[in-house]
Amino acid sequence: MASPLSSLRTFVATAASTLAIALIAVSGAAPADAGTTYSAPLRTAVKSLVVAAESNSGYDRDRYFGQWIDANKDCQNSRHEVLLQETRVTATYTSSRRCSVKYGKWVTTWDNKIHTSATTVQIDHTVPVHEAWGSGAKKWTQAKRVAFYNDISDKRTLNAQTSALNSSKGARGPEQWLPPKNRCAYVTSWVAVKKRWGLTVDATEKAALTRLAAGCPNVTVTVARR
Repeated sequence: MASPLSSLRTFVATAASTLAIALIAVSGAAPADAGTTYSAPLRTAVKSLVVAAESNSGYDRDRYFGQWIDANKDCQNSRHEVLLQETRVTATYTSSRRCSVKYGKWVTTWDNKIHTSATTVQIDHTVPVHEAWGSGAKKWTQAKRVAFYNDISDKRTLNAQTSALNSSKGARGPEQWLPPKNRCAYVTSWVAVKKRWGLTVDATEKAALTRLAAGCPNVTVTVARR
């Protein structure tokens, strides 16, 4: 027969395990995921994406994601940080304060076009904000949503793209829209962002990603989870 102390320990361990499971169910992801590294071949990464119905009710971009921020307080917000990351030549600015990029050289990956004026490109969220909301971001904290919107630490999340193409993409995913060039790189980046942020996919999206990945190089997808 177990001693009272042993029984108490068993009860405490069981209660702790039950609480952990409950927390995961509420949050939608295990807390241990954040800060870890995920790495797998593209097709394996696609297979591992969690399928869930997409729910976009209550979406409000400005209210729940905000705008570009200046995280490091150098007067350059996330849009201009991306432009500086991706320019192929030394950028010039709109003023001596060097807050806003004016000219540089950007080769937009969706169409391989060259741009020299910052006004001809938009900063695209590879996984659109609307898509992120319906794929899990609705349950995030406000701080996490703002961090997603301004994620300049993984270059697959935000990219300068030709304005007209970015507008044509809108909030659509790979099951509805693909760029005219470098489609495998686009699909790989989409999967990487979904894995990085623990976002789900709906059944149609996963079927499209599975089909597309089968025709692409099975490159390794490595991300730092957020």
